[in-house]
Amino acid sequence: MYAVIATGGKQYRVQPGDIITVEKLPYEPEDTVEFEEVLLVADGERVKVGDPVLSGIKVTAKVLEQGKGPKIHGLKFKPKKRYRRRYGHRQRYTKVQIQSIVV
Repeated sequence: MYAVIATGGKQYRVQPGDIITVEKLPYEPEDTVEFEEVLLVADGERVKVGDPVLSGIKVTAKVLEQGKGPKIHGLKFKPKKRYRRRYGHRQRYTKVQIQSIVV
């Protein structure tokens, strides 16, 4: 059994036991998260597709850690004007382990 969930503006194909990295969620490690934006559920040969989401179906997950991604370096530059600006960014993320798909 697997499901497609939407969180943080992205879609993820998950099944119980998967560990995924999603955009930062406001939960502490060991908390339980319920994803209610389920777009698709497939169980063997049966497939349910939402329009756009399925109602009454939840995906539960356990938060493993909060962290930061790799540093991304950027540069702004204007020629002939002596303008240069360097910056860096580290995206925050939440790592979760999928526990179950409640149909």
